[in-house]
Amino acid sequence: MPRRLTLVLLALVLGRAAGAQADTMVVTLLGTGTPNPRIDRLGPSTLVEAGGRRLVFDVGRGTTIRLEQAGVRSASVTAVFLTHFHSDHTNGLPDLWLTGWLPPLGGRATPFRVVGPTGMRAMARGLEAAYAEDVRMRLAEERLPAAGIAMQVTEFAGDTTVFDEGGVRVTAFAVDHGEFLKPAVGYRVSYAGRSVVISGDTRYSENLVRRARGADLLLHEVAMAPAAMLALPPVRKIMSVHTSPEDAARVFTQVRPRLAVFTHFALPPNRAGPSATPADVLAAARRGYAGRMELGEDLMRITVGDSVVVRRVASPAERR
Repeated sequence: MPRRLTLVLLALVLGRAAGAQADTMVVTLLGTGTPNPRIDRLGPSTLVEAGGRRLVFDVGRGTTIRLEQAGVRSASVTAVFLTHFHSDHTNGLPDLWLTGWLPPLGGRATPFRVVGPTGMRAMARGLEAAYAEDVRMRLAEERLPAAGIAMQVTEFAGDTTVFDEGGVRVTAFAVDHGEFLKPAVGYRVSYAGRSVVISGDTRYSENLVRRARGADLLLHEVAMAPAAMLALPPVRKIMSVHTSPEDAARVFTQVRPRLAVFTHFALPPNRAGPSATPADVLAAARRGYAGRMELGEDLMRITVGDSVVVRRVASPAERR
C-alpha cells in the first residue's frame, strides 16, 4: 500500500477514535484523604478532563505529585477550583502554582487561574506575599516568564456558573459544612450531556441533592468512627460537619447517579481499638442504597461516557 494512502487511512482511524471520545469526561482522584498524613491517601483533590480542559478541584497535600503520577504536567492545568479554605484542601496550592512555573517541571507562561468562594482573592494575595522573594529571585536569575507566576483570580458568592469554556461548564452551589465553616461549596461539571458532581466537605445537604440530580457521577465525602470514639468531643465535632455513610445513602437514593464514589475519608484513628475502615463505610451505606457505589482510591480513574468505567491501580506507587 502506498505510504501516502497508509497515512490517510491512519488519520481517518485516529480521527474516528478521537471523535468517539469527544463526548467523554475523565475523572482522576488525585487525593482521597484528610489532614491525616498517609502516603496512600493524599490530600483531597480531583482532576476532571473534558473538552480539552484540565480542571483541578481542591489542592490538598501532594496534588502535584499525583498529577505527575497520572501523567499530567502541572503547567497543563487549565484552572483550579476550591470548595472551601480548610488547610487540607488548600495546602498543595502553592506547590502547584510555583512548580508549574519552573521550566523543567512545567514552564507555565500564562497566568495561574484559581476559582473559589469569597476569600479566594485574599488567599491568592497572601500567597503572592509569602513567596515574593522566591519569585523576585527567579525572575532576576532564571528569567522566567512573569506572566506564568501571575494569579488570575475568580471569586464568587452564591450558587452560580463560575467557568464556561469549550463546552465545559462548572456551576458552584452552597453546601452545609457546619455553622462556622462558611463559605463551603460543591461543584457540578457539565460537558456534552454528561455531568460530574463534587460534594466538597458537607453534612447532608438538600441543596446538594437538588444540584446533583441527574448527574452521571457523584463524588461524595464521608466520615465514620466507632461508637466508642463518639464520646470524645473532638470526634463528635468532626462527625457533626461531615456526612455519615447512612446520610450519604440518603443522598444517593435521592440523586440516583449512574455511579456514586466515596472520597475524602474522614476516619479518625482509634488508639484504643479498631478504627472505622472504608469497607465499614461501604457496608453501612449499602444498607440504605442498592445502586452502584465505589470506594475511591488515589489515582482511580473514572471515564464517563455511554458507560461509566472505573480503573484502579494496585497502589499509588504503581503510577510513576
